[in-house]
Amino acid sequence: MTFKPARLLLALIAIAASFAYSPSFAQNLAVVNGKAIPSSRADAIVKQVVAQGQGTDSPQLREAIKKDLISREVMMQEAIKQGYDKNPEVKAALENARQTIVINALARDYITKHPVTDAEVKAEYDRFAKQTGDKEYHVRHILFATEDEAKAAIAKLKGGAKFEDLAKQSKDTGTANNGGDLDWASPSSFPPEFAAGFTNLQKGAITDTPVKTQVGYHVIKLDDVRPAKLPSLDEVKPQISEALTQQKLAAYQEEMVKKAKVQ
Repeated sequence: MTFKPARLLLALIAIAASFAYSPSFAQNLAVVNGKAIPSSRADAIVKQVVAQGQGTDSPQLREAIKKDLISREVMMQEAIKQGYDKNPEVKAALENARQTIVINALARDYITKHPVTDAEVKAEYDRFAKQTGDKEYHVRHILFATEDEAKAAIAKLKGGAKFEDLAKQSKDTGTANNGGDLDWASPSSFPPEFAAGFTNLQKGAITDTPVKTQVGYHVIKLDDVRPAKLPSLDEVKPQISEALTQQKLAAYQEEMVKKAKVQ
């Protein structure tokens, strides 16, 4: 029996179609030196690219990913051929990468089962707002090594010396040349003892006595006070949620470590 040209063409098309839609062919993106690259790997990369907003699913993207995966497989095969997978440093790096991947999978599953709730985010926001307070203060300071130096500076200021001039003597080199200016900030941004030194001052006043902190003795001047400008809950919700997520994961990790038998 012989095929006529038209029938031969139809037969070839049918054969090609049967290969194209066979399960084994559809599952592979390519076969490199007998090693199959599953199509699922490309699908996963496409999904990640789209999720991160770095592109859209398209034939061009998939072709670029295919070429990259083929190139990587070729290089991987060559590296194994030359024995790099047996290198102690490479093996250690692979184990570290394996641990990271597995731990991240555990963390994602834990957070999926123990998500941060809106109530937790709101409670954290309220705590932050309470801690920050409803006022911001514009303060200046001069830092001295000893209490006597700070007292001498206060005496000079009361005698008419300019705060900005004396600030040039400050041990705080970051503010010494700008009049000791610490800009606008809430009291919670400073050590408690430092904040206590200016929150009761009147505008334009300086501390009567030096304020001691871990870094030395401060002379503080209050320039101005204004209502605090806190971001809204909606504005900071993603950041708060992420911070609480990390706290949950840290607590989970600590709990697991406590239960572990470490010798």
